[in-house]
Amino acid sequence: MGRFDRAVMLLLGAWLSLSAAAQAADPAEVTSVETLNITRYAGEWHEIARLPMFFQRKCTGEVIAQYTLRDDDLVGVSNRCATGDGEVLEADGVARRDPDHPGRLEVRFAPDWLSWLPLTWADYWVIALDPDYQWAMVGEPGRDYLWILSRTPEMERARFEALKAQAEAMGYDLESLVVSGPVR
Repeated sequence: MGRFDRAVMLLLGAWLSLSAAAQAADPAEVTSVETLNITRYAGEWHEIARLPMFFQRKCTGEVIAQYTLRDDDLVGVSNRCATGDGEVLEADGVARRDPDHPGRLEVRFAPDWLSWLPLTWADYWVIALDPDYQWAMVGEPGRDYLWILSRTPEMERARFEALKAQAEAMGYDLESLVVSGPVR
């Protein structure tokens, strides 16, 4: 093998290595859980962490989400949080389920009369879920939103770190993650 052949082989090997590294660095696709029993999911959830959201900009204390089943096949959504000055902010909305993807919902906080507008609905994908429905991670395909939720006001550190690693593997940038609940 001549010098030129060795150089070509080295360049080819380097290119293949870089290609493999680039593929390994590509984030996994954001996917929702395959099954979601909405009856078990309903109830109270405590926010443990979130990516910053405009509508939560004043939230400095405990953040709680309440999901209730409705007769019209929608899910009632009520979010509340404490602010730095002791005020409680509350936002009420609805969620609709995607019949083809049980872990995918769309949430709307706009008034009912605006429900026909497509931009009033936001993706709400359950992307990780405890088999016993004790914790959940919610996001969306654009990776702009993320919440880590728990049935209790705190979460074990090992579980929290595992969920963060799973989110990062899906391409979420967690540099600005706001930890809102105790992690022990």
